[in-house]
Amino acid sequence: MATPPAQQPAKTYQEEIEAWRQRRAAALQADNGWLAVAGLFWLKEGKNTVGTDAGNDIVLPAGSAPGRVGVFEFASGATTFQAASGVKVAIDAKPATRATMAADTSESPTLLTINDLTMFVIKRGDRYGIRLRDKSSEMRRHFTGLRYFPVREAYRVRAKWVPYDPPKPIAIPNILGQTEMTPCPGRAEFELEGHQLSLEPVSEGDLLFFIFKDQTSGKETYPPGRFLYSDLPKDGEVILDFNKAVNPPCAFTPFATCPLPPEQNRLPVRVEAGELRYGH
Repeated sequence: MATPPAQQPAKTYQEEIEAWRQRRAAALQADNGWLAVAGLFWLKEGKNTVGTDAGNDIVLPAGSAPGRVGVFEFASGATTFQAASGVKVAIDAKPATRATMAADTSESPTLLTINDLTMFVIKRGDRYGIRLRDKSSEMRRHFTGLRYFPVREAYRVRAKWVPYDPPKPIAIPNILGQTEMTPCPGRAEFELEGHQLSLEPVSEGDLLFFIFKDQTSGKETYPPGRFLYSDLPKDGEVILDFNKAVNPPCAFTPFATCPLPPEQNRLPVRVEAGELRYGH
């Protein structure tokens, strides 16, 4: 008779959080992670030349590509790319010389790749730009690791979920000075440090996305605030695990366009959990 396999002991909460932190660091350092984001170039109407030569509208890192890679033609919100003669690029991993570039607001943004570089179109309000990823970016090569508050299970909070039907538009500002009215599906109400608090999220796929600020912001944690994701509500509750609160991408690269906490998500307490300020 075969010996049954030894049963693995259930992970402790501390082990669960440690494994989550390792996945978080790996995602940041991935080829498509935020540490690889190395440029953001807003498009002007008409031709936008791209290459490593200083005379281009979009100047790529020295030695990373030919002096002239090609041209992004931007007209009335539509972007096309035409490669320079003899330059080899890939569009969505296939060799190409020309493409219509779908922006990141579509389900499948078009990716233009040359050597270690990837470029794609982003749309923010009425502005369009080219975001650059570089596998050899300085931020990625000099990543110093993440630091956290000590894990405290008390910061894993069970919140009451108050749904909004229909979803309520809330104002989400960003670092570009824009404000976008975004549907909010409901409100999470909870108690922390003796205070009755609430946060309003927006939806992101099959998760809730909370952008919040607390009394550690600008001290131990990133000044504009932090991000927190949770599973969708179940049985009228949502789990807010502040041990998984993270810095926004803007903490790691100057080329992100991060949303900022709405007024109602500025908490009057210290949330001593989650990710500390990067590089401090």
